Amino acid sequence: MTAVPERDAWKALIALVIGFFMILVDQTIVAVATEAFVTQLGATTNQVIWVTSAYLLAYVVPLLFTGRLGDQVGPRAVSIAGLVLFTAASLWCGLAGSVETLIVARVFQGFGAALLTPQSLSVITRVFAPDRRGAAMGTWGAVAGIASVVGPVFGGVLIDAFDWRAIFFVNIPFGVLAVVLVWLWVPRLETRPHTYDGTGILLSALGMFLLVFGIQQGESHGWGGTTTALIVAGAVGLAAFVWWQTRVRTEPLVPLRLFRDRTSRSARSASPRSASSPPAPWFR
Repeated sequence: MTAVPERDAWKALIALVIGFFMILVDQTIVAVATEAFVTQLGATTNQVIWVTSAYLLAYVVPLLFTGRLGDQVGPRAVSIAGLVLFTAASLWCGLAGSVETLIVARVFQGFGAALLTPQSLSVITRVFAPDRRGAAMGTWGAVAGIASVVGPVFGGVLIDAFDWRAIFFVNIPFGVLAVVLVWLWVPRLETRPHTYDGTGILLSALGMFLLVFGIQQGESHGWGGTTTALIVAGAVGLAAFVWWQTRVRTEPLVPLRLFRDRTSRSARSASPRSASSPPAPWFR
């Protein structure tokens, strides 16, 4: 644990919160561009859904190990890598000439977001004194709540004033600013070695992809045959992931023993969290 002077701790949090806010706004801002994707890119309804789903899958699945990566490499380095990737992918999204290209670029955006998100919580617990962490966590949570409200409104304004590409281009100045501030204000923190459960990462990613893909294809291709098989395969994959976590003896991605701990369950159920907020890094 490496507490720093409070003024420096708040500067570090501000630097990370700028990127975190940008990422959460991006999750909701795309929803208002649906019509533009259809009319200007010739996207089908299913493709428009994948613009969002590809991002969310690339965001959520890596969260199982990106927090651990920050512990090993350092939250400062991983935050910068995530911001650079997210910002570059935002430029790619804005320049996309087809909906297929946009979907691929959104995958890279999501992975950049997954690299950054756990680092802000990690920095809070390591640079703030114990009696100040509550205020820092409250600030972090408030940012998540504000971002979920601002996204659709801000997106509508940008599309009315410019076009759908503006909702991605607007990330670039904020991303550059966040990279500079993280470089200047976030301290280099002590690192520690970790192991990675490659089988667990593969099972969780495959299970989530097959389940989401099957559910989304059901609306356009019907719910029989192949679609049902995809959904069942996804559910089996996720069940296999949970089973595998019981077999990992070193560092499982999800320590299932926490669910047997009454204190841990109570803390998680009592903690308010925005629907757009990512999971807290209890899995690290």
